[in-house]
Amino acid sequence: MAMVGLFWITEKSVYVGAEPTGYGKGVRLTADGVEALGTDQEGRWAWADLRSVGVHFAPVRRSASGWKALGNAVGTAIDVADVILGGVGDPPPVFEVHVETVDGTTELDTYGAAPRGYAAAEYDLSVNLLQRFVTGIADVSALLEWGRAHAVEGTPGRDEREALLRGWLEA
Repeated sequence: MAMVGLFWITEKSVYVGAEPTGYGKGVRLTADGVEALGTDQEGRWAWADLRSVGVHFAPVRRSASGWKALGNAVGTAIDVADVILGGVGDPPPVFEVHVETVDGTTELDTYGAAPRGYAAAEYDLSVNLLQRFVTGIADVSALLEWGRAHAVEGTPGRDEREALLRGWLEA
């Protein structure tokens, strides 16, 4: 499993936010569309039926430029360790994924995979990528293929995550 931007990628699935466990709430992306998971939320939407997929209230952190590289490395290590160890500090943040169709908008909850917040650049790239999934310009299959080949290696460094997101945007 690996975190790349807002996406939690395993060998079999892609999630917006953290992979839910048990009855935990989450949002899974498939080649066919978006799927709500967990207690008190349900639904499946085909990409072709969506007008937009929006992210609301996700924690985003802004980096100070002075210690940026060290802060990024330490932050990534803490974020990944916190998720893998089941949360050693505060509970993970919850944010919303809004799925809009011609019939209206459904608000879904998901847990954040980055307890200290997502880096602003990764957040922006992820939101753009979600919209490209909706318009058919990009395909979730690229993330699934990457997950099968690389997710067991764990979360890459920030520069590599941003490069992956840019590559998926351009594909």
